Amino acid sequence: MPLGHVLGHKETYRERVTKRAAIDDPDVVLRAAARYLEARSRSVKEIRQHLIGAGYRADLVEAAVARLTDLGMLDDGAFARAWVQSRDRARPRGEQALRRELSLKGIDRDLLATVLAERAVEHEIEGVELDADGYAEPGPEMRAADKLLARRASTLARISDPRQRRQRAYALLARNGFDSEVCRDASVRFLAAGDADAVADGE
Repeated sequence: MPLGHVLGHKETYRERVTKRAAIDDPDVVLRAAARYLEARSRSVKEIRQHLIGAGYRADLVEAAVARLTDLGMLDDGAFARAWVQSRDRARPRGEQALRRELSLKGIDRDLLATVLAERAVEHEIEGVELDADGYAEPGPEMRAADKLLARRASTLARISDPRQRRQRAYALLARNGFDSEVCRDASVRFLAAGDADAVADGE
């Protein structure tokens, strides 16, 4: 008797895909989609790719996507807004990086533009208030850049040469999708704040 029969047959990935391709019950596919959503919210593209990749029929996948959308469980607008808010809160990224990430998730250009415009409006200050130094309060992009630099402050502080420290700060921001103007301004602000702290500590 073959060893596989003695030990018990373990279903292969190809066999699972073949079995799923034969399924014609839309509720089975809907339940699979709902399980995939349990861990975190997903975009329509992510759900579609997951189910098609698992082997389910395309027509049943589309039916599941439509049903989840009707139920409010699948909403690319809500997904994109939550993604941007999460990034701003926990892992700051520049607008370029946010566009790239959400495009990969299947968020279309018009929706992405709307979500990022909402982000700017949400953080906008009516009348443009000035800070203590007479500069306009930073918008969402600059605040995200400041937050990222603050998180890396101890690492950057180890670079004794101010010019190199500013260059490293600029490069860090550029890698995280901030545009050149934000990279320049935020790195200068970061360096100035560090110098001010150093003077205060020396007093």
